[in-house]
Amino acid sequence: MVLSRYVLSLLPGAGLALLLTGPSGCTTTKATSSSAASATGNTVVAYPVAPGFDQAGSDARAQAWADTVMHSMGGYSAWQQTRLLGWDFLDGSYQLWDKQTGDFRWQKDTLVAVYNLNTRQGHTYSKGQDISSTEKGKKLLDRMYPIWVNNSWWLLMPFKLKDSGVTLTYKGPGQLMDGSPAEVLNMTFKNVGVTPDNKYEVYVSPRTKLVEEWAYFPKATDAQPAFRRRWTEYKQYGLLKLAADRTDGKDGRRLNHISARTAVPAGVLQNPAPIARLE
Repeated sequence: MVLSRYVLSLLPGAGLALLLTGPSGCTTTKATSSSAASATGNTVVAYPVAPGFDQAGSDARAQAWADTVMHSMGGYSAWQQTRLLGWDFLDGSYQLWDKQTGDFRWQKDTLVAVYNLNTRQGHTYSKGQDISSTEKGKKLLDRMYPIWVNNSWWLLMPFKLKDSGVTLTYKGPGQLMDGSPAEVLNMTFKNVGVTPDNKYEVYVSPRTKLVEEWAYFPKATDAQPAFRRRWTEYKQYGLLKLAADRTDGKDGRRLNHISARTAVPAGVLQNPAPIARLE
């Protein structure tokens, strides 16, 4: 989805949907098919689509590639078991998201916001002091939900290919920026997220079975993307394989201090003072 103007003016792209897990999560995915999928000839078990996924408008080949990507990044079970995700965003902020409870913690410089995505309530702090009742604190708290939507999208988009409101179709064979082959998926949205008019082209490498590039279109009808960027430098973080590189091949932009854990360290999410990045 389009990058919220009040989140960051650095880049024009961003995110959308909810895929929280556990008893307190915003959405819990449910299986609609027990069939196996294979985009490459190898057996890959289909992972559940989220409620509201556009099954009728999506095609089987695109969904098979989504299943393949999920499998290559650790699998649906690993995604479900992963509870706490941490990462730096491109504006220098650092965030932690508890997928089970919906708790989201954001910090930048001396500012901290502690927010819950389910209740849309929270507190803001400056140098450890509560500023929730000030105009600055209220404005920061109002930004937390769109910030989460945007920033988590840049980290986790491949896990959301079969998410609520998504229509996923197979565009055909294509090429990565380096000329190597790719399978291209079209990702559009229906009545979901912050900016549902967006479209993404998702480039999957048939060699690695991973998303290696994405292209962002502010409107699904646009002929040319607003940007095309890499989705590479995959490493193992806990149970998941995640990518840090988000460059266009020139600017060096990336997500740093990525972490993925199955448990939440005590006292971290509610800490009002800036904390050291988790590793």
